[in-house]
Amino acid sequence: MTRIFALSDIHLDYESNQRWLDGISTHDHQADILLLAGDVSDRRAVLERCFADLTRRFKKVLYVPGNHDLWVRGDSGHDTSFDKFQAIRQVAHDFGVSMTPLHDRAVSIVPLLGWYDYSFGQPSEELLGIWMDYRTCRWPAGADDGAITRYFTNENELARATPGRTVISFSHFLPRIDLMPTYIPLQHRLIYPVLGSSVLEEQIRLLGSKIHVYGHSHVNRHVTMEGVLYVNNALAYPTEARISARALKCIFEY
Repeated sequence: MTRIFALSDIHLDYESNQRWLDGISTHDHQADILLLAGDVSDRRAVLERCFADLTRRFKKVLYVPGNHDLWVRGDSGHDTSFDKFQAIRQVAHDFGVSMTPLHDRAVSIVPLLGWYDYSFGQPSEELLGIWMDYRTCRWPAGADDGAITRYFTNENELARATPGRTVISFSHFLPRIDLMPTYIPLQHRLIYPVLGSSVLEEQIRLLGSKIHVYGHSHVNRHVTMEGVLYVNNALAYPTEARISARALKCIFEY
């Protein structure tokens, strides 16, 4: 039996999060698959250690980068965050981590790259002033957030799986804003415009996904909408331990 686990937003620059990862069994998951839905670190050495640690623990690790992973700070050696993305893809390949679809017996697992294009709302002046991506991501001249989103979503492989297989997709960014629960306080909804893109939802429907894993919001959820089970299992920041399960979550077995 193979189990598929979901995890996102592990932010390994925090020592306590690294200790949590170190505590994952090196024996219990040798037949299992992990979907890692972004936000590991903007530091290459941390990303490499993460991939090495996880590929020792799981039969297969699939990954999509999050916004934090694409930060370009200081003398990083990358001209743009697109260059950083290509470097991350090479690191993943070197460590045996997949960023392409996996078709295995009863399942097809499809990574979906993305960004945010303000389909969830326009950013306020306050958000433009505080959101770190605006200072720590670097894009080619003239590339607005719509173009950035298209750059990533156009990379996604959307061929439907063989009939009879369960399609499981995953992204870092949210595919629909109503995944955010109604109890979120109004002052925290400031960040909604930068949570994702409706393009991802269109791609999920084209794929015929039965399960979609996402990250980014740090609000863990397990909810079915219009026939798709949406799962967010974020480790999140140490200060958010009260709202995150801080445990692996099995989403499918076959």
